[in-house]
Amino acid sequence: QVQVVESGGGLVQAGGSLRLACATSGRPLSLLILAWFRQAPGKEREFVAGVSRNGRTTDYLDSVKGRFTVSRESAKNTVYLQMNSLKPEDTGVYYCAAEVSVFPNIVIRTGYEYWGQGTQVTVSS
Repeated sequence: QVQVVESGGGLVQAGGSLRLACATSGRPLSLLILAWFRQAPGKEREFVAGVSRNGRTTDYLDSVKGRFTVSRESAKNTVYLQMNSLKPEDTGVYYCAAEVSVFPNIVIRTGYEYWGQGTQVTVSS
């Protein structure tokens, strides 16, 4: 079993920045593909960003490329999502997800088994 706990959400004005953190436990971070998803009111949950087990491969939703950065810190068993130049359309509940994988260098957009409870991000215009 893998436990996943997000933190760092909040209210920010358009153009501002937030950093989300996702602390994991139960398995070494090196065994996990990690990703961030979000769900806006009335919309389906969507993939935002992901990072491979070895940290060498990342994947981003087109609308966040150049503004968001996903990274991982193995010593703290934590993955981060740095969000810059935030827009009102980035508003939503952000979820961290983890999947145990045998492949060290891939990112997946679906099929995650372990999920956090989510953290609210609100961007005001």
